[in-house]
Amino acid sequence: MAINTGKVLTFGELLLRFCPDAGGTWLGRNVMPFHVGGAELNVATALALWGIPTKYFTALPDNGISEQIIAYLDKRNLDTSAIVKSDGRLGTFYLTKGRDMKHDAVIYDRAGSAFAQLKFGIVDWDSVLHNVSWFHFSAICPALSNEAAGLCEEALKAASERGIFISVDLNYRAKLWQYGKEPKQIMPGLAQYCDLIMGNVWAAEKLLDIPVLGDIHESGQKSIYLKEALRSSEEILKKFPKCKAVANTFRFDEDEGIKYYTSIFTDDQFHSSAEYRADHVIDKVGSGDCFMGGLIYGFYHQLSVTETLDFATAAAFEKLFIEGDATKSTVDDILNAIRYEN
Repeated sequence: MAINTGKVLTFGELLLRFCPDAGGTWLGRNVMPFHVGGAELNVATALALWGIPTKYFTALPDNGISEQIIAYLDKRNLDTSAIVKSDGRLGTFYLTKGRDMKHDAVIYDRAGSAFAQLKFGIVDWDSVLHNVSWFHFSAICPALSNEAAGLCEEALKAASERGIFISVDLNYRAKLWQYGKEPKQIMPGLAQYCDLIMGNVWAAEKLLDIPVLGDIHESGQKSIYLKEALRSSEEILKKFPKCKAVANTFRFDEDEGIKYYTSIFTDDQFHSSAEYRADHVIDKVGSGDCFMGGLIYGFYHQLSVTETLDFATAAAFEKLFIEGDATKSTVDDILNAIRYEN
């Protein structure tokens, strides 16, 4: 799966994340931290930091704030030429500091955003996909609106017709998918275009209708989770013949800390990472995006499957100790952070 002849294009909505503290002191101080992010932008920012030519597609409102954001992205060595200006607003969300995206603490404010309203049939895909060898998106995009789901399918068809390698992150957000369609009605039709599918066994169940067998939480054993990851991966490859690899992440809270490990199944071989643990984390947002970026980095540079998984896992784990949506870890930082099983 070596893809190193062109740019990586990531496709998705740019968001501002506002971070109120749990105690509400931001009200009296008139200060609320924010970060520029969005799942696909987080992947793009990581790849650009690691020296991979990266292009970013999104839609933004045509105003001065958008111009400032584009200038901010340009300084991070992203190719912003594919960004579309359209009607609508900038999407935002609120997440209490230190909380998880899957937690009730997340509040989305994305209705009517420029990306969610972007109509299909108007994008010049010849221009957007010029010199692109890898296309990445996430399941968050088709969760936004019927228009966004249609735009995803249009983009995937265009990328597939041009022989571009396609990856997806099975991000499942229960608070999205509010426009009358269930994930299982949409995502299998998009996953059929994908060469690499990343997520976890529970997201595969919600989005791709690949059931999790039994109550694997009963034991909490790594071996049982990995066995289920292998079974789920095999089912995904059967259901989606174009898919060449399936990667899974396992991240479990332990009081204030975390336990983390990953796996990948490709070429009839199942690989799992070392187990990472920490007593305390700083910011959980963007860790999965960093893992996805690490997979792209490894395959782009023709690393072995185990080297790719080790790099991606260490990159994701290191992101847990960095405030903000995007990683600041360099390639050397990540290589020095890789752990191996004893």
